[in-house]
Amino acid sequence: MNDAKEEIRARLPVEDVISQYIELKRAGRTLKGRSPWGVDKTPSFMVSPEKGIWHDFSANKGGDIFTFVMEVEGISFKEALEKLAAQAGVDISRYAGGDAKLAKRKARAREALELATKYYQYCLSKSRRVSEYVFYKRNLNRAIVKEFRIGYAPKEGQACKKFLQSRGFSESELIDAGLLNRFNGDMFRGRMIVPFIDTTGNVIGYTARVLDKSEPKYLNTQDTLLFNKSRFIFGLAQAKEAIRKSGFVVIVEGNMDVISSHQAGVKEAVATSGTAMTEQHLKALSRLTADIRLAYDGDEAGVKAAERAIMMAGDLGINLTVISDYQGAKDPDELIQRGARLWQKAVEERKPAVEWLLEKYEEKVDLKTGFGKREYSDIALRLLGFVKDKVERAHYEEEVAKKLDVSREDLHGKADDLARKMSERPKKRLKKAKTEMKSDRIIGLEDNLLSIMVYGGVDGPEELEVPEDETKLSELELIFDNTYKNYSKSDLEKEVEDLYKALKNEMAKNEIEQLTAELENEDIEPEREKEVLKKINELQKSKK
Repeated sequence: MNDAKEEIRARLPVEDVISQYIELKRAGRTLKGRSPWGVDKTPSFMVSPEKGIWHDFSANKGGDIFTFVMEVEGISFKEALEKLAAQAGVDISRYAGGDAKLAKRKARAREALELATKYYQYCLSKSRRVSEYVFYKRNLNRAIVKEFRIGYAPKEGQACKKFLQSRGFSESELIDAGLLNRFNGDMFRGRMIVPFIDTTGNVIGYTARVLDKSEPKYLNTQDTLLFNKSRFIFGLAQAKEAIRKSGFVVIVEGNMDVISSHQAGVKEAVATSGTAMTEQHLKALSRLTADIRLAYDGDEAGVKAAERAIMMAGDLGINLTVISDYQGAKDPDELIQRGARLWQKAVEERKPAVEWLLEKYEEKVDLKTGFGKREYSDIALRLLGFVKDKVERAHYEEEVAKKLDVSREDLHGKADDLARKMSERPKKRLKKAKTEMKSDRIIGLEDNLLSIMVYGGVDGPEELEVPEDETKLSELELIFDNTYKNYSKSDLEKEVEDLYKALKNEMAKNEIEQLTAELENEDIEPEREKEVLKKINELQKSKK
């Protein structure tokens, strides 16, 4: 790709690219401007047209046109390359060798989605019933409908397909774009359509909402050549400019919350689009800002989501806060319907995530009892273990110590005890001996559990660690989409409970088989034989 980069650089002067984002003024042989990250009081952003580079002295960043677009847009190198190639009129597929066919398929998928979006927008404009739903029931104004390119998919089973085929698209190209269902009819029918728009401005998929009370309420594009659920952040294309200027981002739970928030003037709102927040989401947002505000419910699911966010944010230098004062409203959308200023105020008056979680923990226990204090200290210390900054952690340790009426030294002593127990924990974990591979049954149960934990947003057993490998995560997503995507939250929680029971029984069964095999060894020592028999007896009792 080096040749492609050089051709793009040759066609796009660095000052032309940067001046799309900030105002530049001549200062001798260089150009000067204000930092796009808003950290300088006087112009400290320098551009050298001669060398084709830039440097922001206030933010300590610099590079070429590619690094600038990556930084300012919060996108990957590949996305920056594609964006700048489009501006320069460079066909990067010519430089891709064996990827040329794939690049062409992606380009056709983008073209199909762009045309489909215009078709859906046209259908909305021609339907009085749907327009009444969008503009009056959902209370969306015309500006926000245009900004988010909201449309309507007709009820007819092949309306969009026939339209696109009449414009030269093949069935296989529409499948690549995610526009057809398994019967090769329209994927979206009789629904309000909201496009998924990536940070380069291209439509890559859709979320589609019913207009009545039928199920499923939302239908989303499945993973395609262009769309990946675990990476996509809904609303970021519309929010990135506001995030860069204000220096913060608000993560809400639903796509409609995002749209309502933008209409209410809080244009920094984004959502993870129907999936649990991943480290990939946080990393992408951290490129734009370190100030991340979570608009989560105060229920069990919201608490668990905030916990996971703190665990992931520790190494990213992120300042996590929680927006929690909805004044009785169930979510941001409902609060906004009462008044845009109420939501704006809530966003301003957020709490540090750790403080918010400690308060939630406190509500669950009775700190007047010894048992309550023990329970509170257990979960508080586990949380504080993820706070990397020593000064911040010391502050919260003082707060926890006050609530428990103990000293920080007592807390540290307990933390040491917990660490010791954790180091011993692998001996008690539900897993087979290291000398033997896990059975297919155990792997299958673990994969199903992990798929629900990662993509269903349901808390599961602590001994199961979420994998970091992207290939494995994609596999878990496939399991979830094929098995659990239509489950309700309560059904998923029940499934986790049942799967965990089955997993424990399967592990006990496997361990019994191992221990029984050990008994058959003629060289087994008498003491070891007693231990094995005792362990088998315990495992038999534990099976349900």
